Amino acid sequence: MTRFDKANEQYERWLAERIPLIEADVRRKHALMSEAPFPFLRATFFRWSQVWPALCPETQNAPIVLAVGDLHVENFGTWRDVDGRLVWGINDFDEAEWMPYTCDLVRLATSARMAIDAGHLGLPHLRASKTILEGYVACLQAGGRPIVLAEDHGALRHMAVERLKDPQLFWRKLQALPELKSLPPASAMKGLRKMLPGRDLKTRLSYRVSGLGSLGRHRYLALAEFEGGLVAREAKQLTDSAWLWAWPPAKGRRKTKIHYEEILDRAIRCHDPFVRLREDWIVRRLAPDCSRIELSSLPAKHDAVRLLQAMGWETANVHLGTCEAKVLLEDIKSREKEWLHEAAAVMVDAVQKDWKAWKSRKPVLAKA
Repeated sequence: MTRFDKANEQYERWLAERIPLIEADVRRKHALMSEAPFPFLRATFFRWSQVWPALCPETQNAPIVLAVGDLHVENFGTWRDVDGRLVWGINDFDEAEWMPYTCDLVRLATSARMAIDAGHLGLPHLRASKTILEGYVACLQAGGRPIVLAEDHGALRHMAVERLKDPQLFWRKLQALPELKSLPPASAMKGLRKMLPGRDLKTRLSYRVSGLGSLGRHRYLALAEFEGGLVAREAKQLTDSAWLWAWPPAKGRRKTKIHYEEILDRAIRCHDPFVRLREDWIVRRLAPDCSRIELSSLPAKHDAVRLLQAMGWETANVHLGTCEAKVLLEDIKSREKEWLHEAAAVMVDAVQKDWKAWKSRKPVLAKA
């Protein structure tokens, strides 16, 4: 199997052929990858795509869905739907592609094991995998249902709104970003302007650094005052899923495509009216109640079982957009009792091996 550093070099070359990359952010990503196994996992879906089929071949013969791909326990957040209700679910679909449904489940369970080892979730490894699968199966049996944090889901609502207690901190961070000296690309600027609540708002444009898997890509922020308060919109550049780096389609078989909007439209979901694909930019509203939830922002006392059940449930909501429940349920029924737990254990070992090799590498000095 290709060494990780070589695979990383090949992937970054492939990515740079599709979109312009920011070298300083790529170096920042490399540094963050060295810190711990969990951020390493988040930053390296390309490697997962390459090694998971070989390491867990028993999970490959599974129904194909339009899957999230880069799914993990910190790829969940909240947003407001068209009626203003607070909704919880998957937050990022940058790597969406057609693949076995098992990819999302194994990756989610793998990330849960790593979060447990890092002290963010308090339950045994086996219980975590079982809980994710229980939530997934329950959603399939129910035919799917979005997770609206209103009269139901009290425990999940408590965990989700903890970070909303200090909204000023969110806005201060955005206001502190340096103002751009030149305009973003015309396509990004057009998308930002269309998504703002007023046509003639005076906007402050900044470059935003966020995430891990997407570090290195261009990401622009438009901040403005509107009717007594601040509003923010972000444009992030997209390209082909890293799954296609590992598994490129045969020549003449199928053209590549950004599936971000398609997976949103087809999933069982309370849609966010402020998320739109504009050419190759995903444009979205940013606000304290509309962002990804980091594990570090969870309250000290939280219900890890309810949280992982909800993650499994929401994963099924997405898969039901492109596959019938009975097909997925039949496949799960045919599998060994602890297949998800065992596959996650294999992938944790693989990620940790790659992380240790990456951490121990001799850093390449930046050019002066």
